[in-house]
Amino acid sequence: MVSGPDRHRLRPGPGTIPAHLAMRFHLIDNVLDISDDRIVARKQISAAEEYLADHFPGFPILPGVLMLETMVQAARHLLEQRSAERWVAGEVRAVKYGAMVRPGQSLRVEITVSEPDVDGIVSCRGNGIVEGDPGDGETAISGRFTMRSPRLLSAAIIQESETTCS
Repeated sequence: MVSGPDRHRLRPGPGTIPAHLAMRFHLIDNVLDISDDRIVARKQISAAEEYLADHFPGFPILPGVLMLETMVQAARHLLEQRSAERWVAGEVRAVKYGAMVRPGQSLRVEITVSEPDVDGIVSCRGNGIVEGDPGDGETAISGRFTMRSPRLLSAAIIQESETTCS
């Protein structure tokens, strides 16, 4: 069990996002189009991106989870234009992966969002298209997901569910 200064506990205050939970990287390179319920954005893939060295050595491709994160970040950008609330991914459904996205190519994502439901949850539909040869115009990812306000656990709940690594 870890103790002392190396022990790290989440102790969020009411309505706050602890700094260590805030997103530290941005995948969206540019926004191509934005309206009240739709955004089109681009993630350009560079061979210099650190994660590509491991995914996969000798055959680098954009990991599927980062394709999904690109769609989530685009939706967040759109929703933050509509309200000052902070938005996080909720539920992810029906995600399908297709074409690979390699260095030198781009992933162009198009996201449409609904109005928030009674619980404040926004339904999103998105797809990501490969830009650049080979594979230009092929679908790399498509699916549905929700966005919601962060729901932070109280310190008491976190203390009860702490896990340790040894």
